[in-house]
Amino acid sequence: MARSARRPGRQAQVARLLVSAAAAVVAACASVGTPPGGPPDKDPPEILSVKPESGAVVPNFDGDLVIQFDEVVDEMANSAGAGGGTQLSRQVLLSPVAGPVKVSWHRTHINVKPKEGWKKRVYRLQILPGFVDLRRNRNDSSKTVLFTTGPEIGHARIGGIALKWIDQTILLHALIEAVPLPDTIGYLTYADSGGQFNLTNLVPGRYIVYATSDDNGDRRRSPREAYDSALVTLDSSCNVALYTFPHDTNPPRPRAATFVDTMTVRVEFNQALDPTAALDTTHVHVLTLPDSTPLPVAQVLTQRQFDSLTTQARQQAESAAAKKDTSAARRAPPPPPPAPAARGRGAKPPRQLVDTVLVKQLLARRPVPTDRFVVHMVNPLKPEARYVVRVQGATSLLGKKGDGQVGFTSPKPVVADTTHRAPRRAGADTTHDVRRTPP
Repeated sequence: MARSARRPGRQAQVARLLVSAAAAVVAACASVGTPPGGPPDKDPPEILSVKPESGAVVPNFDGDLVIQFDEVVDEMANSAGAGGGTQLSRQVLLSPVAGPVKVSWHRTHINVKPKEGWKKRVYRLQILPGFVDLRRNRNDSSKTVLFTTGPEIGHARIGGIALKWIDQTILLHALIEAVPLPDTIGYLTYADSGGQFNLTNLVPGRYIVYATSDDNGDRRRSPREAYDSALVTLDSSCNVALYTFPHDTNPPRPRAATFVDTMTVRVEFNQALDPTAALDTTHVHVLTLPDSTPLPVAQVLTQRQFDSLTTQARQQAESAAAKKDTSAARRAPPPPPPAPAARGRGAKPPRQLVDTVLVKQLLARRPVPTDRFVVHMVNPLKPEARYVVRVQGATSLLGKKGDGQVGFTSPKPVVADTTHRAPRRAGADTTHDVRRTPP
């Protein structure tokens, strides 16, 4: 009897479960959700807020700096960036900080904190372009946030441009560091695609400003990377031009000598030399091997000087030949210039990122260093002979002096082929070719 009495209760329980499931299905069918197949999301992730916000004073701050987005951003943790860090950590630039910065991903927000902890400083956070959402929509804008844990935020600025001294061009996306003396760490930013930079909200004082070609992406100056520095005294605003170059502490030495023609030899060094300490005939000597007989050297030119003289001589020769050619036909009028390409509706003219006039003026302030020189001889070099170029007192860009020598061999002279095929006469034997050499 007890067994039969329990059965109706179990059946009632099963019935209640079925009723609940059916009600859930009806409710789901009646609810209005987002219809599938809607327009694709093409909007990049936007920054909603940054805490602490810009201009905030947080004297006892000990938490994480939080960057809040309006949607989930891609963690990018599996994509290693330059310098060994994750790609996510490459999207923020926090300074001044001694040591690494911890960057953690939390779906819609990013947490940032220096490993050394927060000090009594004015901090500068630069959020760089490159954050993407799960649909690979990329945010190409940047944002800068300044907050302080004690000192007052300044209102001075340091701007300028980073140049490649040897290559005579701008340095794209150079790493810029402004170190307030007597500190050893400074405020960081990147130069733009025109080599220009701007650091604002600095406290007046003395700074050492560095521009570095951060090739390995570790956000530090390396002895193997080209850089330059300048000492500035900042009042309210100042601009500085930085001429980056490799700081090789080894003395310069010649590494190769190349035969150009019977009168000239090109000498290459392992680094660029100081253009204010030019090489001349007292530093460069050419000797004949094996007896080391010295040969007279007329002059020593940089590669740029030699190319300029060669171009000038060729243009003068072409001009003289054109004047003598009186039988040439009258030149046809030049064709009209091509019509400018039509721009689409609403298209904007291209924006000039680089002030080329300013760049040329700045580069003209310093002589151009080079690692290639041309030695012009007094007498022609003999063919198929061995020579050695000996250099003394070559000066590097850091003032290091070095000596060395390098050898080369003049090539075999090229003899023009004066043989030609004799004309065939009627009835001549054609079983072989007849060649003759003119006297």
